[in-house]
Amino acid sequence: MSEWLAVILLGVIEGVTEFLPVSSTGHLLLTEHLIQRQFSEVFNVVIQCGAVLAVLLVFAKRSQQLVTQWREPDTRGYLLKLIAAFVLTAVGGLVMKKMGLKLEKTTAPIAWATLIGGVFFLVLERWLRGRTSTDKVSWTVALAIGAAQLVAIAFPGSSRSGTTILLALVLGLARPAAIEFSFLLGIPTLLAAGAKQLMDAVKEQTPHEPWSQVLVGTIVSAVTAFAVVRWLLRYVQNHTFESFGYYRVALGIVILVLMRD
Repeated sequence: MSEWLAVILLGVIEGVTEFLPVSSTGHLLLTEHLIQRQFSEVFNVVIQCGAVLAVLLVFAKRSQQLVTQWREPDTRGYLLKLIAAFVLTAVGGLVMKKMGLKLEKTTAPIAWATLIGGVFFLVLERWLRGRTSTDKVSWTVALAIGAAQLVAIAFPGSSRSGTTILLALVLGLARPAAIEFSFLLGIPTLLAAGAKQLMDAVKEQTPHEPWSQVLVGTIVSAVTAFAVVRWLLRYVQNHTFESFGYYRVALGIVILVLMRD
């Protein structure tokens, strides 16, 4: 496979999987294995930021509302919950890093995290049948989602969006509301993490692909993520996450079978 085709393929996969609850890490790992080409951390971080910026465009009106109408009680409360969840994740992430609790991105843990997360979705969706949900994001839900992001940091493959959405649903939040809060929280979280990793890589002069390839991968990721997130918002209006659960189980098994550390 040519270098440029690999760049485009990774950009598409990042854009599709970053915000779907299916583990972007697992998909990128499997793809790099199949094409026998490993991309640098700089490449993966920058194209991830492209996907995040695309999500910001999807929620442009909501984001503008949070900035321009923050004096309104409901808007201010929602914004404060986002900030609190982000701070919880940032502080918790720094503590975990100092304690050395972050796991390495090796095949088996990623595969098992992907598979187990799928099982959780299947079990949860059956448990939710007939239960009522709310569109109101409480402080308990907001802080729980912030804590759930720490699980995704500690266990690559668990999926940041998958983990946060799962916990939000357990606490009674409706699917569209869970997606909105999770995705809005993911914007500062992923951009901050990406900026930190990128600065470290540049400072340490870590080898990476030509910037032209990084740029193309980022654009492809952004365009793909924009389309996928808009589709997901429509999809959850009338569907559950059960299909994603089955998909994650299958993906986890495929990674375990095809790849061995």
